Amino acid sequence: MSTASDAIMELTRYPQSSPINAPYLADERTVRKSERTGSSFLDEIVGRRGSLRSILSQVEAVAGTNTTILITGETGTGKEVIARAIHELSPRRNRNLVKVNCAAMPAGLLESELFGHERGAFTGAVNSHVGRFALADRGTLFLDEIGDMPLELQPKLLRVLQEREFEAVGSTRTTRVDVRVVAATNQDLKRMAQDREFREDLYYRLNVFPIYLPPLRERKADIPELVEYFVQQFASSMDKSIESIPQETMRSLVRHPWPGNIRELQNYIARGVILSNDGVFEPAPLESYEQSEPEISNPTLEDKVRSEILAACQRANWKLGGQRGAAARLGLKRTTLFYKMKRLGIAPPTDHCQD
Repeated sequence: MSTASDAIMELTRYPQSSPINAPYLADERTVRKSERTGSSFLDEIVGRRGSLRSILSQVEAVAGTNTTILITGETGTGKEVIARAIHELSPRRNRNLVKVNCAAMPAGLLESELFGHERGAFTGAVNSHVGRFALADRGTLFLDEIGDMPLELQPKLLRVLQEREFEAVGSTRTTRVDVRVVAATNQDLKRMAQDREFREDLYYRLNVFPIYLPPLRERKADIPELVEYFVQQFASSMDKSIESIPQETMRSLVRHPWPGNIRELQNYIARGVILSNDGVFEPAPLESYEQSEPEISNPTLEDKVRSEILAACQRANWKLGGQRGAAARLGLKRTTLFYKMKRLGIAPPTDHCQD
């Protein structure tokens, strides 16, 4: 069986003569045929420049341990892919990787989903339910959007992390489990703990081994390889042949800030492949990153506050929480920013969601 080091090196085995390493000298770039074989989590991790190489080294170092891991980074940076890589490179790879989105359900339902419940534990509980912790026994539990876990549920999570035991809802029987927890968030949990929006003891228990995923705008050297990979991937799935990418197209893609990160780039490339013909990748024009507000003559104090909040939200791509969110940029608590936006009638565009 290949070692973790072998698996990591699989991500970086492109020959030095590959066009990905060449400067933009030609009018067009030839779309490189992927050297990857098979279908695994490794196929989803693309790019081999500075920051990602360092991240993969961290993944390799921690995968073989039972350490709790906290993955942070903006939405769309690939936190779930890294969590799956940690599981697949660990001794737990033959057991379950169980995923839970903590923002996707209310507190009562989330508790039942994590820890299970007994029949009759609450109205509508007509059958017993096995929770995700039990399903992940001897495997890995991935807790996505951990910053959105309700405060009242956090002590129970802290207990299972420390004691490796819990009781299902409506049960008096203690269940012991051996679960490796990997958590992820796009929020600033340290700031939330300081503001008493997240338990400080739970934050430190989760943050044993932190892994930060930088946004795509800080990984511009990886963009050409990502573009080529996605072009090939979508062209193959759509039974189309795309052989080249114009030089100016690639330059514009590298210059773009990609506020939605890899997920946004992936969706943009998919649309571009649909529109492309004659073997050349010709996507639609990129949308402007910021929208300017009309100037107001003799603005009031309220107008100035509103403009300042709008500018911060646009710079943060309407991400309100987290260390790079609008609240942090304005030096406000997230709840305070919510209140001010509601009072001033500020709402995000329909194609953006509040984080």
